[in-house]
Amino acid sequence: VAVAQKVFQRAYEPPPASSVSAGSPAASLTARRLRRTAHAAALAALCQRSRAAARQVAGWLVYAEDDRALDAAFCESLVRAGCLADPEAMRELDAHLASVIAGNPNDGNESGTNVRVSKAAACGAYLAQHCLLVDPCLSVGDLEATLDALAAYASAAAAPPGVAALVDRARARGGSEKAQAQTERKGSGTDKDPAGMREQVAKHFDEWARVSELPSGDGAVETFLASLAKSNLTREENRERFARILVELAVTHCLGSETPKADTKSVSGVSEPTRLSFVAVDAFVRLIASLCRRAEEPAEKRPALLAAALVAAARTATRDVDERGAAFNPRPYHRLVLGLMVEMHAPDTALDASHPQVLASFAGALLALQPSRAPGFAYAWLELVSHRCFLPRLLADRERAGWPLLRRLLVAALAFLEPFLRASALTETVRLLYRGTLRLLLVLLHDFPEFLCDHHLDLCDVIPPNCVQMRNLVLSAFPRAMRLPDPFTPNLKVDLLPEISQSPRVTCGAEDALLVRFPSLRLELDQFLETRQPSSFPDQLRRALLLPPAAAAAAGARYDAPLVNAVVLRCGARGVAANARKNADGKASGGNKASVASRLAHTAPMEVFQRLASDLDAEGRFFFLNAVANQLRFPNAHTHYFSCALLYLFSESNSEAVREQITRVLLERLIVNRPHPWGLLVTFIELIKNPRYNFWGHGFTRCAPDIERLFESVARSCIAPNAGKPEDEQGVAA
Repeated sequence: VAVAQKVFQRAYEPPPASSVSAGSPAASLTARRLRRTAHAAALAALCQRSRAAARQVAGWLVYAEDDRALDAAFCESLVRAGCLADPEAMRELDAHLASVIAGNPNDGNESGTNVRVSKAAACGAYLAQHCLLVDPCLSVGDLEATLDALAAYASAAAAPPGVAALVDRARARGGSEKAQAQTERKGSGTDKDPAGMREQVAKHFDEWARVSELPSGDGAVETFLASLAKSNLTREENRERFARILVELAVTHCLGSETPKADTKSVSGVSEPTRLSFVAVDAFVRLIASLCRRAEEPAEKRPALLAAALVAAARTATRDVDERGAAFNPRPYHRLVLGLMVEMHAPDTALDASHPQVLASFAGALLALQPSRAPGFAYAWLELVSHRCFLPRLLADRERAGWPLLRRLLVAALAFLEPFLRASALTETVRLLYRGTLRLLLVLLHDFPEFLCDHHLDLCDVIPPNCVQMRNLVLSAFPRAMRLPDPFTPNLKVDLLPEISQSPRVTCGAEDALLVRFPSLRLELDQFLETRQPSSFPDQLRRALLLPPAAAAAAGARYDAPLVNAVVLRCGARGVAANARKNADGKASGGNKASVASRLAHTAPMEVFQRLASDLDAEGRFFFLNAVANQLRFPNAHTHYFSCALLYLFSESNSEAVREQITRVLLERLIVNRPHPWGLLVTFIELIKNPRYNFWGHGFTRCAPDIERLFESVARSCIAPNAGKPEDEQGVAA
């Protein structure tokens, strides 16, 4: 299974840059297609040898953080290779596509206005056309839910023409195949549990509920566990069915015990939850924990059983969400996952929560139950993510193996909140979830700031532009070993700080918008930064940053914010590297070390920045300047470079609108409550104090009395108390 997962990850990665010509985007796409086909064939061979791997493929696809399940070409390669031959796997992909196409019913007036909706609809239409009509490799039954969702989506205003006709053609051609496929599956019994298995599992569960109440150390417990371990129920081919039946029995017993309280109103007038008996759920937790920690079990089998139990819990919960809708009760599933967390948290020589596979299993289950998939589980989900038995274990690993898992969980939480925050449509329930997420970020800022430092760009990609304080909180993080210089120190020489020459860690996912979604644009950008050719590239880049009309209507913005962030970071990183090489060459030749500011003029990255600042409209320029301001963080080479770049744009621009928008981006981040990023403060202080920029001479600082008072108030807060009034600072150089 581990080898299959590695092959699956490699299948989606772009080919190494060394194997593709930098000037040939077509060659890059061809190499990527060949790489996917080869890896999909290898994965299919592994799935044929391991049923466990075959059942996991759909989960890896559906619950991936980068929405690769919405990549039509990638899904088709897996389908044609036979990687999704397992009926349960194909059904899971079909249900996922249908769910995304249907949109989030909790979006209120913005129902279906998610960028993912248009991507999922395009993916579903592609699979319907190529896998049902052009070169059939699926039956209509395999895409039944997707076709139903596409039929409903066809009536939407954002739907492209021809979707309804495509659905009709697919259904007409595959009608007979659907009936035949369903008959074959029923005859083979792949969708049903073996005869008598459910009764056998229920019998063992009843017996376990009885023996587990015996005193600790009683021999009956070990005897029962040994006999169960030797039975066919815990073997690899039956493990997932066994876990699923146990989950269904435990949850059914729990929900069946629901009784209303005599007094249904609390003192505050809020309805009290009904009473539930968690006896069966707790028995399930103890059984799984006991089986996982048997010393007689092989080491590789212990985490596999826990993973099967968590997968079964997640799938049962999602099915329950689909069936019950608003009547879904999250408490049994919360108790179940929390109980397993607590059991695995106890130190044990056999298996505990510090084991990487244990952490991955819990993270996978939580990703499957993320708020966008199960909104009714959102509060319980956030509590589980931030629980003391899980969160510290993810972050405490010295090798940081758990950090990517937490990044995916945080991105899932913020992505769910994004449409509500963007529209400022905060009901009381959404407000509570937002506050909980904000407190989780505060915990990370206080105890694990390095995590926020490493993953700031991924988090900023899903934080709406109007959530200034949340973004400031993420960008204010700095390594615990660093002591921040006081940004209010008079005549602070930022160039001389030892940290300014050091580049920060940038995670591999920071440039996914370029690396994965637009590999050809990344090659063209690198070529321009290296050779300044072709000269028309800045114009092409400006157009590439625009979203398609349907996606723009869904996102509520005309520009692709993650792509803008990735382009800005890529240009800045290349600029920092070029400056470092020039300084090294200057030292080698005995020259003086030049400042970053003096190196900015007439460079390829700065040309890109200047063209974007001048050619983009007000909306696009706002996204661009925010992307630059997102790099004004703790003292490092990137902070210094982007600070100088922003000040250079202010001083060299011929447009008063550009200067005013730069001031707006900085000011709106300073007028909110603390914390404020160090680089932001240093940049704004330099802007208002250095006479080179003549900040107070620009008309937008005094266009209205309220605006003038606001600027003076912020200036007094940013300048040392003994430095005088803002008007007196024009003669003081920072």
